[in-house]
Amino acid sequence: MKIRIIVENQEMTAVLEDTPAARQFSGMLPLDLSLEDFHAIEKVADLPDRLSTDEAPDGYDPDIGDITYYAPWGNLAIFYRDSGYARGLVSLGRIEGSIDALQQPGPLAARIERVE
Repeated sequence: MKIRIIVENQEMTAVLEDTPAARQFSGMLPLDLSLEDFHAIEKVADLPDRLSTDEAPDGYDPDIGDITYYAPWGNLAIFYRDSGYARGLVSLGRIEGSIDALQQPGPLAARIERVE
């Protein structure tokens, strides 16, 4: 499933995986979120509900552009820098193309919606 992430009037397209967590996330869309910076590696935001971790591995090693769910805190995490393996991190999908919009400092207004 394709989604659109609009950050500060810049649009990014992403593809979600076909997993229980990603399907549940897509069912929450559209979402208006405030993406906060976390350790200058990722942008994070609380989700309205927790996602299922059924069929998910114990952890994940994200790449730049990965859209993930951090199960221990119940939040969305979108990586704009490389990071190492983290227990409790679940892959949801990946941004296609530039992630420049995420590299801006401070909290960022974002809208995430399905592409029909």
